[in-house]
Amino acid sequence: MFDTIKLKYFQGNQYIKDIKNAQIKEQFRGFPIIKSSKLDSSVCPTGALSANPNSIDLGKCTLCGKCQCEAIKFTNKYKLASTSKENLIIKENMTYEDFEKIAIKARQEIKRVFSKSLKLRQVSAGGCNGCEMELNACSNCNFDMGRYGIDFVASPRHADGIVITGPITKAMAYALEDCYKSVPEPKIVILTGACAISGGIFQDSKELDRTFIEKYNIDLYIPGCPVHPLTFINAVLDFISA
Repeated sequence: MFDTIKLKYFQGNQYIKDIKNAQIKEQFRGFPIIKSSKLDSSVCPTGALSANPNSIDLGKCTLCGKCQCEAIKFTNKYKLASTSKENLIIKENMTYEDFEKIAIKARQEIKRVFSKSLKLRQVSAGGCNGCEMELNACSNCNFDMGRYGIDFVASPRHADGIVITGPITKAMAYALEDCYKSVPEPKIVILTGACAISGGIFQDSKELDRTFIEKYNIDLYIPGCPVHPLTFINAVLDFISA
């Protein structure tokens, strides 16, 4: 007992007290600022860049940094999610404040039903395990997502929605749909990471089957490669309380 108290004394509180205003290192690549210089779209491995007009699609962007030059600079702003896929396209001279105003618009029934408790079933649909590891970190003692009533559950029958990672391979297409149908109504669908949103670096693969995205309504898009826990937690919090 004494050792436990001593450990608590020396380590202090390990969790981030204010998750909505947490600071992140300057090196983190987050919201991009695009200036008027012409972008070289050929450097992007996923086709996220467009030079006519200058824009970058966060739904495709892997944040690799190859495009970073005089024309584009990545800030450390990590709140990147949106309820609309179109809003993930960041255009020239668009500010972070402009993006925040339009990014997340949740329906009132979402706030009414899920604001106090949200249970999610995570489905890895052919991912590299990068986003999956970051989602695991959301529940550790540092980020402690559970204190907000948001938890990952083992069964879709206990869930309020699903979180999809990975580009959705043919081998996972049936399992994903089966999981979705097993979640009771009302339910939400969250796409997490560039692979889930657009196919990422695998978007041209013949082994993908993304008909699920076309068939069902997507409630929230959370970009990243992989998605940072702060990005994910803040996105879900804003979504269920907006």
